[in-house]
Amino acid sequence: MPDADPDDDSTGARIAAQRKRAGLTQRGLALRIPYSYSLLRHVEAGHKKASPQLTAAVARALDIPVTALIGPAAHALRPHRVAALIGPVREALDLYDLPTDPCLPQAPAAELVAAADGLCRDVRAARLQLAAASLPSLLVDLIVACRERPTTELWRALASTCRSAHDVATKLGYQDLAALALDRMGWAAERASDPEFAAIRQYKRALSYRSRTARHHIGLSMVADGHRILKAADGGEATRVVTGQLHLAAAVLSSRAHDLSGVESHLAQAREIAERTGEAGHVHWLSFGPANVAAHETFARLELRQFDAAYAAARSVRAPRGWATSRRAAHLVDQARAELETGRTDAALASLTLARKLAPQQTRFHPRVLDTLRGLLHIRRRSPQALSRLAAWAGL
Repeated sequence: MPDADPDDDSTGARIAAQRKRAGLTQRGLALRIPYSYSLLRHVEAGHKKASPQLTAAVARALDIPVTALIGPAAHALRPHRVAALIGPVREALDLYDLPTDPCLPQAPAAELVAAADGLCRDVRAARLQLAAASLPSLLVDLIVACRERPTTELWRALASTCRSAHDVATKLGYQDLAALALDRMGWAAERASDPEFAAIRQYKRALSYRSRTARHHIGLSMVADGHRILKAADGGEATRVVTGQLHLAAAVLSSRAHDLSGVESHLAQAREIAERTGEAGHVHWLSFGPANVAAHETFARLELRQFDAAYAAARSVRAPRGWATSRRAAHLVDQARAELETGRTDAALASLTLARKLAPQQTRFHPRVLDTLRGLLHIRRRSPQALSRLAAWAGL
């Protein structure tokens, strides 16, 4: 679908143009997004600025890419712009225990909860710039709301938003900010009295110990604590999904520690749970299911230097309908590594190229992309133009 009138590049004007193309009135579009008709009318007229959350909601409602509303240039994420995006997120997370102005306009709880859910969707779709831009205002709004009119629902939304802040920071390489976001997630999850969110936090914390130089036993202790926390949960599908995801984290950590028996044990337990749950990507946005188990096995086999087994695991992945773009792109990066290590250089380049196409912002900052590209450049001394372009794009 073509963009809005190029002579008017305001987001409000683009929203109006795309709405009309979809055959919707302003009231009709307002019914599809968690924002009022009055606000939409003012945004389209240029009297109010379109927030990143509203823009994302409109894009989802009209089933169009965000670039159709904000323009390709605004959507591009360059390394030198990352710090400018990350700074306001850090500042917003620091407000959690500081006085805030209770007279600030407060959005309805349902709107804030919907925005937190939409933010998770943006992260899964690998729209990192949009998610990073949305985070500061949503964090502040939720912190104020939880302080002035606390409910379990709002605390859960704040915990979810802090988790999204962690995911964005991790994907962009800001590990210190990722750790801070997880601290705030724990703070909010405790006030929500939600054991599943608390266990997810331990899962995320554990994965911060997956580097080759980390003390992997500390991460495994966090996984064990996550299992302990889940004893207070209701034991339903969501509990099983979080339990399975904890086993996948333990498999990754065990592979980093070169513990083959630990890898086999945790993968087997995760696989058994996945057979019961099926593809359960709707549960806490975790992408858990048989496909994710196979994707984690690919990573683990690579770490164990079982390259033929890694390639077989990668090829066994059948991406389910609705599988998160971020998860699919990350798996393609691991698949490319397995292909490289088994001599399939053309396939490796194709996998990296597809990862870039699916999730350019995420793939550009993925550390394993650089490792694989270096390997391809070393093997293929006369590099094809496609490889040279991809290496230059990634910063090599």
